[in-house]
Amino acid sequence: MSYFKVLGFDKEPFSTSPDPDFFYLSREHETALTNILIELRLKRGLSVILGDVGTGKTTLSRKLIQELKERDDCIFNIILDPTFEDEKLFLTSLVRNFEINVDTSASAGGATLLVLRESLERFLFQKGVTEGKTVILIIDEAQKLTENSLEILRLLLNYETNEFKLLQLVLLGQVELYSKIMNIANFFDRISLKFMLHPLDFEETKEMIEFRIRQAGYKSGMHLFLDEAVREIHQYSRGYPRQITMLCHRSLKNLVLKNRFVVDAALVKEIMDEELKSGWQRKDLLLQKNSF
Repeated sequence: MSYFKVLGFDKEPFSTSPDPDFFYLSREHETALTNILIELRLKRGLSVILGDVGTGKTTLSRKLIQELKERDDCIFNIILDPTFEDEKLFLTSLVRNFEINVDTSASAGGATLLVLRESLERFLFQKGVTEGKTVILIIDEAQKLTENSLEILRLLLNYETNEFKLLQLVLLGQVELYSKIMNIANFFDRISLKFMLHPLDFEETKEMIEFRIRQAGYKSGMHLFLDEAVREIHQYSRGYPRQITMLCHRSLKNLVLKNRFVVDAALVKEIMDEELKSGWQRKDLLLQKNSF
């Protein structure tokens, strides 16, 4: 039997999969999501969300998709790995993802760049103007975009009416995306929404843990995590949601394995000490621990 069944959960509470139902909306995440939805509704064009590794960008993208699925006026796709060797591969991917019919009869080698661009342009005008739809492209791991790919996106953002952009673009990437964007002035100038995600504070860490526990079906009135344990988790994780999730998973697993009833500070410290002895603890976390 899985540890979470033993503890009274219906589901695993601290899976690292980007399940939007387990996404704790911190103040920053909620602000980011609300602002993205406003930008999409107004068809402003380009939104960029930056954040360090593990700040919840991917899960935010899944939460956004969950919201968009409830609307019948949106056509959207997400690219999870925007690593393309050249312009043709990128445009071919966009055409395929949006299921755009492309005439390849005039070219033995498949659609030319010109045909791909024209097909995308016709699609955007057909959906955006004739049918009144909002066409949205979400790109996760956007720091992997090359300058060439960013230039393609910039050109696609040029497709517009007198009132709105025909393509709504949401980029979610690590902070190194910032330097790439800053080097392309005519791309940076097109960003309507700029937002940076930061780690959680102690209270948000506590709320996130309680939220995920309840979402997993835990109904007991007994707290599984003491405040002292949450403080240790917050210290070691530095407030990064992914690290919080992994530490909580290990804490609950050890709770069962060691036949204990509650996660306290001592249990969390034992986990971190074991990690240190095994040589798996990250150096930045070790330096942080020694600074207290």
